[in-house]
Amino acid sequence: MSSYLEQFNYQFLSGGGRKWTLGEVQAESASPGLTRWVFLHGLMGYAINWRKITTLMGPNDLCLIFDQRGHGQSVKPEFGYAPEDYAQDLKHILDEIGWSKINLVGHSMGARNALLFAARHAEYLNLLVMEDLGPDSSEKALPYYEMLLNSVPTPFPTKLAAKEYFMNDFRKVPVRGDRDTIGLYFYSNIVDLPGGGADWRFSKQAILESVRQGRAKDHWNEFRALSMPTLVIRGADSEELTRETFEKMERANPRVEAAEIADAGHWVHYDQPEKFVEALKSFAMKST
Repeated sequence: MSSYLEQFNYQFLSGGGRKWTLGEVQAESASPGLTRWVFLHGLMGYAINWRKITTLMGPNDLCLIFDQRGHGQSVKPEFGYAPEDYAQDLKHILDEIGWSKINLVGHSMGARNALLFAARHAEYLNLLVMEDLGPDSSEKALPYYEMLLNSVPTPFPTKLAAKEYFMNDFRKVPVRGDRDTIGLYFYSNIVDLPGGGADWRFSKQAILESVRQGRAKDHWNEFRALSMPTLVIRGADSEELTRETFEKMERANPRVEAAEIADAGHWVHYDQPEKFVEALKSFAMKST
């Protein structure tokens, strides 16, 4: 019998960096002493974007991180990049590993996927954390990401050539947010190809389709209907989640708590990992 999880690149980790095998996780699926967390990365991200965060968690915090479809080393189907498709992946994975109650954290695109999962499968969640993304739709998102990805002349002859591009020519590209952070993030997504050269670790088609389908309509109805404790985290310097939308989210649902973290942009967990984990732990303690 084939495994759904085997389509994905994944890791199970607990605080301090301890790695768990799938067998160990399944053997402890009903253990009351563990708090189970799932972290969903953002657009163009991959599992180890969360490695620092999982290291800072406690020894009884068992964390699942994985490359979502179309990203990293996971399955890259030709179609199926709506938030609902990502949410269905998570449901299949949780059912397979026997996790019935989790704390779900999503960043950016991962926050949208987490929101749709929570709206459809509330019974799986103790709590939800949405990092730096609101429920709004956007007509400008797809043209922006098309411009951004098309500006990068992949494939490169070598990773060194890619590094030189992001250190020099990429500085001319009109980006939103901190140019150096975005350049490093993009460069981290360039991998050596088996036959030579270097290209994106993700599927470019999957990225653009994820933006197109994810931003096509707003998800305020789902957000207002959330039935579990929900924390919305915003980076104080974010250009993605405006303060206006952030405050609107706090007012939209009595189960929502809002936290703004200073000296952080869109990648709050990267800019301020300790403060991010502190916010998670504090919220989890209040919500149980």
